[in-house]
Amino acid sequence: MSSRPSIDVAVVMRRERVQGDMAKWQTWRWILDDVTPHEEGFGKHPKCLCEGEDGALWLFPNFKVELYPDDAEGYLLNVTSPDPCFFVMWRMEEQAALSDDLVAVPERVSLSYHDAGRWLDAQETIEQVPASPDIVEWVREFAKQHYTPEVKRRQRPQSFQALTDRFGQPAKVTTSDRSGRKVDGA
Repeated sequence: MSSRPSIDVAVVMRRERVQGDMAKWQTWRWILDDVTPHEEGFGKHPKCLCEGEDGALWLFPNFKVELYPDDAEGYLLNVTSPDPCFFVMWRMEEQAALSDDLVAVPERVSLSYHDAGRWLDAQETIEQVPASPDIVEWVREFAKQHYTPEVKRRQRPQSFQALTDRFGQPAKVTTSDRSGRKVDGA
């Protein structure tokens, strides 16, 4: 059992018909519709909530969103932004398993900007939906309790930096001219 604070959520993905000129190349697109508190009635397996000519809604239950003390800065960045949100990383099925068509399947849910940034760096599909005020307050309290700003280190003055040539090799400073004689005044 984990002792970290957590909440159980379900993710709702929506398939919608593409409008306009893009419809020439792609008939449907998947988008994140909602992240909602998990309820027992949702079950344990993904299911289609409704499907029609204009699209479909799929429910993906049983995601645990845990808060980690060492990621307090990521949570703080989220809750102090203008629009605090859940971040959801999702992928398309490689082979149709849940339906006759390919379905967008959520993989992870987080409340940390750092998680979202790492996923984006890995070229994953990330979407976000607003978090409710009670979730935002819960995360804010956790972040305040665990966040410690990084200690600013004094920057070494430039005069104490080692001199290097354009190739990164240590540079030599002499007080003699090229012939090896001492220069007057040195």
